[in-house]
Amino acid sequence: MPPSQGVNIEALLSRVPLFNDLEADEVARIARGTREINALRGDILFHKGDSPTGFYLIVYGQVKLAFTSSQGGEKVVDILNQGQTFGEAVMFMDKPCMVYAQALSDSQLLHISKNAIIDELERDPKLGRKMIAGLSMRLHHLLIDVESYSLHSGRQRIIGYLLRDNVKSDAKSLTVTLPTNKGLIASRLNLTQEHFSRILHELSDKGLIVVEGRKIGIPDVEKLRCHEI
Repeated sequence: MPPSQGVNIEALLSRVPLFNDLEADEVARIARGTREINALRGDILFHKGDSPTGFYLIVYGQVKLAFTSSQGGEKVVDILNQGQTFGEAVMFMDKPCMVYAQALSDSQLLHISKNAIIDELERDPKLGRKMIAGLSMRLHHLLIDVESYSLHSGRQRIIGYLLRDNVKSDAKSLTVTLPTNKGLIASRLNLTQEHFSRILHELSDKGLIVVEGRKIGIPDVEKLRCHEI
């Protein structure tokens, strides 16, 4: 792992939505139970089966959560970016990690210890409510994923992914930058890389998207959305 550059842990924690209603002394107590982690691309942060000792906040970089089958195939569960947290649920369950976490780029993270969180939960019930709300939102997203895998075609899944941040926007055209390589995104959508690429080519041939590396132009958002139906 690269050498630490030193960060103001209290300042970073205070900007996390989970902690932004806490007083300075409360953030300071959590900070004392927090350590900085600097990871190079490809570094494993924890393995499936490890016992969790806390959860993680991504200061910068990108992290993949995934597991592998007995045949060696990989299933990407999530791709996380700057400002996101992970590992809270399994931390409270006192069970081994069900996935492994790997840095997809050089990353800096904070590891917030379970003991620090438990101590603060006993002092401030509001923190508990916010953590429950955050975990409930993730469960909601997981159910949406299960619905998509079960009921939607590969084409519908890809179009839904491309338009996921444009649900409330009235933009007529837009450009989407894929956060990582197509193979990882395909796994996230429960597709093979070949199937993913074939659908992109199909949409491109129909003039619905323009693919330039990781940038995907959508000249007519409504036309692409209608093609999803």
